[in-house]
Amino acid sequence: MEISSSSTGLQCPIRSISLPSRLNPQSIKVEAELNKLKAWETSLVSTIPLCAGTVRTGLVGLADLYICVEDLILSPVTQQALLQHRNGIIVEEALEGSIGLLDSCSVVRDLLAMMKEHVQDLESVLRRKGGDLSFGSNIDAYMCCRKKVRKEIGKGLRELKKSENRIGSNPLFDVNQYLSMVVRVLREVSFITISVLRSIMLFLSAPASRTRPGGWSLISKLVLTRQVASKRGGEIFNEVGSVDVVLKSLDGGIRSNNAKIDVQRTMQRLQALDASIEGLERRLDCLFRQLIRNRVSLLNILAQ
Repeated sequence: MEISSSSTGLQCPIRSISLPSRLNPQSIKVEAELNKLKAWETSLVSTIPLCAGTVRTGLVGLADLYICVEDLILSPVTQQALLQHRNGIIVEEALEGSIGLLDSCSVVRDLLAMMKEHVQDLESVLRRKGGDLSFGSNIDAYMCCRKKVRKEIGKGLRELKKSENRIGSNPLFDVNQYLSMVVRVLREVSFITISVLRSIMLFLSAPASRTRPGGWSLISKLVLTRQVASKRGGEIFNEVGSVDVVLKSLDGGIRSNNAKIDVQRTMQRLQALDASIEGLERRLDCLFRQLIRNRVSLLNILAQ
């Protein structure tokens, strides 16, 4: 299996998978779900900006994929094949990879929760104060949160890259056709899970201004390139970027004591972001539970 991951993370790796479906009917379902997610992954290159709906589609597809993979792993023939190969070395590889995926998933969950808390705080302030301009500190707190989120995402993206590079780094020998299929499935699922987690991070990393911020060069490569491209036909922002724009304008007006607050528009954008984050949280919680179930299933194989 060849992997050609771009350093920018925007060029989707080209990985073909042709599973010997006649060996196990579950592999037919796995192949179908993988192909759907590969089409989604390819679409990310031209999806500018990366919106919550696109990310949510990836999470939904990933949930369907893990259901099929779980059925494949629980198949007696699969468990027997995994156990017989060098005392479960393939299972050990999958278990090691699952730790990194769970850690990255936890990081993203925490970042979403942090963002939602500050978004809801701004919503509450606007409802209470309306056109009153005395909430500049709340805007500052939100912007500080955004900076912290971007910093943590920079770290998270680097960890995802390390996890991606480790997949398949140990060559396997003496693997029959069926076991080869299982290995490819487990590795492809890890790749696509990383891709979905990366998409959530990129969604949250929408830049807050036209200028290149310092201290997050990795995100600059991943996000600002997309943002520049999106401005060729006018400014286009995702839910995160839209809130940044309206709050930046609001903050500038407050500082110059010359603000005309469009409360309705500001609330609409905050509510849209709030709803988007909540939807992603639900799907991500589902993914986290599936990752744990997947890990338990693999551990049970070794316990036999």
